[in-house]
Amino acid sequence: MVDPSGSRIGELEAVYVDTATDQPSFATVKVGLPTRQRLVFAPLAGAAVGPDHLRLAHDKKRVKGAPSIGTDGELPASEEQAVFDYYDLPYGAAPTERRLGRR
Repeated sequence: MVDPSGSRIGELEAVYVDTATDQPSFATVKVGLPTRQRLVFAPLAGAAVGPDHLRLAHDKKRVKGAPSIGTDGELPASEEQAVFDYYDLPYGAAPTERRLGRR
């Protein structure tokens, strides 16, 4: 995955869909050193598919600073809103509902 300028961010790990629409909403990107890798969340809105990459609409620094989970972790429902808030996106899920589902 690369940012708008073509700078490599990391590897695509998974796609999370919006549970209300079943449309791709976020990707997790594997970043960090091999012994300290983590998965950061990046919105797919505005992303473009290239021949050997996925170009995100956000720069590398912003994506690498996003909320993250361990490489074998799962995003807790209680932390979903933080992902949306980080990118200034509306959340809109009820307290007992999940907005993101991993595919």
